[in-house]
Amino acid sequence: MATELLSPLLARRRQGLHVVAGAPLLLLAVLLVAVVFSRSPLAVSSPELVDLTLVAGAREKGAVCLDGSPAGYHLRRGFGSGAHSWLIYLQGGGWCNTVKSCSDRKTTEFGSSKFMRAVEFTGILSNHHLENPDFYDWNIVVIRYCDGASFAGDAEGEDLDGTKLFFRGLRIWEAVVDELMAKGMDNAKQALLTGCSAGSLAALLHCDNFRGRFPQEVSVKCLSDAGFFIDEKDLSGKRSIRSLINGVVHLQNVREVLPTKCLQKKDPTECFFPAELIKSISTPTFILNSDYDSWQIRNILAPNGSYPGQEWTSCKANIRNCSSTQIDILHGFKKKLVSELKVAEENKDWGLFIDSCFTHCQTPFNISWYSQISPRLGNKSIAEAVGDWYFGRRQDVKQIDCKYPCNPTCSSLLPTA
Repeated sequence: MATELLSPLLARRRQGLHVVAGAPLLLLAVLLVAVVFSRSPLAVSSPELVDLTLVAGAREKGAVCLDGSPAGYHLRRGFGSGAHSWLIYLQGGGWCNTVKSCSDRKTTEFGSSKFMRAVEFTGILSNHHLENPDFYDWNIVVIRYCDGASFAGDAEGEDLDGTKLFFRGLRIWEAVVDELMAKGMDNAKQALLTGCSAGSLAALLHCDNFRGRFPQEVSVKCLSDAGFFIDEKDLSGKRSIRSLINGVVHLQNVREVLPTKCLQKKDPTECFFPAELIKSISTPTFILNSDYDSWQIRNILAPNGSYPGQEWTSCKANIRNCSSTQIDILHGFKKKLVSELKVAEENKDWGLFIDSCFTHCQTPFNISWYSQISPRLGNKSIAEAVGDWYFGRRQDVKQIDCKYPCNPTCSSLLPTA
């Protein structure tokens, strides 16, 4: 497995919705049905298209994509009471762990700004109150992901054709945040750092650094969506995910962003996993994840279709196709993930929303973020739970779902075939 399957790209094009591999199957069909037949907030508006901004002086700062092109971001200004509030969203989209896989990425929007276009803001990025009640009027920024190492690397390599490969995720992070501070984020009254998948892992990696950019009186928190990847053996007994991450860590030199305490005891590869990262994060953080995360089941637990005595292709495509034996194995995966969340569960300033939906990334989509058919825990949607936690409307905002298939509100996210 050379690269992570691309997580749902929150960029949705004017030509239509664009979701890359790794999104729940037939999510688009479900979304269209919801728009037409439900009275949910999904139907109230057209998404806002936000243009790309290239980082000023990117090449001089080293804030470049894999191919050396300038890094970029999308900024939609806040308004009204949200004019001094900032939400920074780190885009997901996989990792590259070899020269070959990074070379392949540089001919796509995940490795070059030459292929980036304007994107539509939906879900937690939406500027409509009925779709995004707590953050709709904030300054919202999507930082585009084009380094392949969760905005963490700082190195150079040589492509197979003799040209350079730039592993500059850390410099991209620093340059974009510096530029945003100069554009008014330095006067923020409150801020939230978040992301999806590989971008969610980046939010954990940079959470305390982000907190440190602001005066202590500013409310700064972090939200991780579908980024709690666990270091689990696959069904053949191999540690395929550890092998992938090991390649990323050493090829792209991510050591600088890893917790010092962890590095004193463990290998950098282990320190790149969220179970270790959260032990060192002091900033209040909310972990949103499925404990039957569809990407992790397909690529960490069962990266191949067939194993001795078991055929997993159908099960991986749709959890409803899994046999009772396979469901028991998935319950074991859930148990491991929940056990690694103990640090977050015991921290009073942290929040949890761990549902049993077979999905991956839930904040960038209206249907899962906030609608009448969103997943719910404790009778709260994801948006309501995150808002309650961020603004302190409720104490101890921590919900861990029961075993699949106990939660009927997950049905809207399940593939239908």
